Amino acid sequence: MQADVAMEEWGVVLGVAAGAVRGSIPYLFVSLGECLTEKSGKINLGMEGVLLMGAMTAFAVSDQSGSPWLGLLAAAIVGAMLGAVHAGLTRFPKVNDVAAGIAMILFGSGLAFFFGKQFVAPMAPQLPLIDLGSWSASPAIHSALRISPLFFCGIALGFALHFVFQRTRWGLRVRAAGDDPLAARSIGIPVDRIRMTATVAGAGLAAVGGAHMTLYFPGIWSEGISGGQGLMAVALVIFARWNPLRCVAAALLFGGAQALGPSLQAAGQAGYYHLFNASPYVLTLALMALTCSRHGGVSGAPGALGRNG
Repeated sequence: MQADVAMEEWGVVLGVAAGAVRGSIPYLFVSLGECLTEKSGKINLGMEGVLLMGAMTAFAVSDQSGSPWLGLLAAAIVGAMLGAVHAGLTRFPKVNDVAAGIAMILFGSGLAFFFGKQFVAPMAPQLPLIDLGSWSASPAIHSALRISPLFFCGIALGFALHFVFQRTRWGLRVRAAGDDPLAARSIGIPVDRIRMTATVAGAGLAAVGGAHMTLYFPGIWSEGISGGQGLMAVALVIFARWNPLRCVAAALLFGGAQALGPSLQAAGQAGYYHLFNASPYVLTLALMALTCSRHGGVSGAPGALGRNG
């Protein structure tokens, strides 16, 4: 009996760990893309629409071309184009970042739903996996250690962005544009161009996160595939205090929370299944409540975040 309980608990832990790696990838790419955007002083709430458009584009191109890598590239390009639209809109003096972001959610989601209707297929060609579990005879361990290359790319990207922000001239310019655009302009920093570049690159990264959902997990295209992950990842950036390395850790936390319900169900714990499936949403609310200051601010936020000018 004790051995069975131990195996059951081990199965849940393994399932959550594997799910954290698998489910963290959309959060990882969206949060890093949004971190880059917000460091420059802009907010792109339209990441949910970008995520969906990236997912649909990757699936469609992979399905038609037979190459998941072309699907991934196409998703990044389409995401960057949506980022350029958002950046262009918010350059007008009376256009609010938040309002433009909501419009981009509707625009990106609508495009994805419209063009995605013709690509309802069992599965498009998938990204190749890195098998780190070939040494084990256990099917559970073997399955858990078959990891998407995008996971390792996302981890490397987090460290690269941290280095860029802390150690490079361009990163310093991005931070200056986000903290005090007037002072940055006074010393010759092209604030508008930097913000445009950061927003376009950030949306391109978010679309790569969407591509993961249709080219690896769950590996299909459907209109409800994102489940609000794009918006949750934006909240994750606030929890991570605009630090790329903390974004990596927070993405793993959210991925683990997402995997909790299915892991418990697989272990035979079917009670409160839907409650555990709501863990990412509950976690989002809890973290937002804990990280926001009683005095109306959040420590670490770029000084000019969301302001026009």
